[in-house]
Amino acid sequence: MAEQETLAAVQAENARLIALLGSHGIEWRLSPSQPAPGAAAPEPSRLSTTEKVTLFRRLFRGRMDVYPVRWEGKTSGKSGYAPACANEWRAGVCEKPRIKCGDCGKRLLIPLSDAVIYDHLAGAHTVGVYPLLEDDTCYFLAVDFDEADWRDDARAFMQSCDELGVPAALEISRSGQGAHAWVFFACRVSARDSRRLGTAVISHTCTRTRQLKLESYDRLFPNQDTMPKGGFGNLIALPLQKWPRESGFSVFVDADLRPHPDQWAFLAAIRPMPAHDIEPTILRATGGVHPLDVTFIDDEDLATPWKRESASPKKLSDAMPPSLTVTLANRIYFEKAQLPQALANRLIRLAAFQNPEFYKAQAMRMSVWDKPRVIGNAENFPQHIALPRGCLDAAMDLMRQWTCCATTASAAICMTSDLAARSSMWPSLAPCALTRKLPFRPCCITTPGSCARQQHSARPLPPPR
Repeated sequence: MAEQETLAAVQAENARLIALLGSHGIEWRLSPSQPAPGAAAPEPSRLSTTEKVTLFRRLFRGRMDVYPVRWEGKTSGKSGYAPACANEWRAGVCEKPRIKCGDCGKRLLIPLSDAVIYDHLAGAHTVGVYPLLEDDTCYFLAVDFDEADWRDDARAFMQSCDELGVPAALEISRSGQGAHAWVFFACRVSARDSRRLGTAVISHTCTRTRQLKLESYDRLFPNQDTMPKGGFGNLIALPLQKWPRESGFSVFVDADLRPHPDQWAFLAAIRPMPAHDIEPTILRATGGVHPLDVTFIDDEDLATPWKRESASPKKLSDAMPPSLTVTLANRIYFEKAQLPQALANRLIRLAAFQNPEFYKAQAMRMSVWDKPRVIGNAENFPQHIALPRGCLDAAMDLMRQWTCCATTASAAICMTSDLAARSSMWPSLAPCALTRKLPFRPCCITTPGSCARQQHSARPLPPPR
């Protein structure tokens, strides 16, 4: 097995160097007058069908004993993927839809083969791959971007990969409404390490370039560190299927989202990431803190909270504003125009924490498809970022750390008659405004809103310890 992986790595490096020479117009073949010591390898753009299939299977390598195939309902219009079964719709054997495939004792899974990949590329069917292997390892990592701003998100992620030295390839999804970023490894690596790498790059992207949604952490392939019981893990559709490819979809693109003119030359030039580069890359991306960069308290922390180590926060890279206006209402509102990207990212993560239910399910090898990895309580408005009121002290501590002058102004609460009737029960709902100025440096207090309010004298907070 080790010799086969070494040979595959050497062949991949050889194909990559040939593609680089060809892309720069450098002639590397011997002239006809010179004797050739052996048969020369073909140019990547002129690979034979067999060589293309071999290259494709080497890069997009997952489970070999089973593969998912796409189906479409003729009348319902629904579509999805299901493990390919040799007995599907076989008379007297298959009992769909009365019995689900997962509960069928007559299911005969079809292994992945060269013919299956050829039919996918030729348009006979659409197949995917299960990236998580049975020993909890994988050969690649993929990140899915399918939100409304997927173009900007994908570009920002690829920029971070370039800054961190992570070789990544960007593919437009088959629908044309999203993208996949692929990172291929030179050998199989643990799924946990690959996902830590993806998480670290996402966090690096949020800190340096663009605030990605916290749901991005749930769009990693493989989606779990370990194989769930009785399942195959999550799947991802394979690229370069004929029909979407002819429409400019399911193809690999450059930084400007333009398809590469020669898809096979591009694939042959991909440099897989060595396994020993993963940990140093995570360290560069995170600066030594947890890759998720959000709060997480495990069972050991709950049992012995006095032993819990608190990592020192990294110095924010962007220049901090001289002052900020923070509005206290039903939530804590920060004006986006005043926030640099790094500070906005840190504020959003104050209201986010890792979901313990996700890790419990994963530890028991159960499905986590409906359990988000990160729970975020921040809200993103067109001009403001809103945090729960309970995050006020943490937010102000953050301002103190970076010597930023902050002013809080409580907006008057315009109550309905129903709320007013109950104000005696909850005095905190009474329509008064509390303005509080933090003891940093002199700055102007802005009290938003037009409702009548009662001003209280400014009371300085205790200095930070």
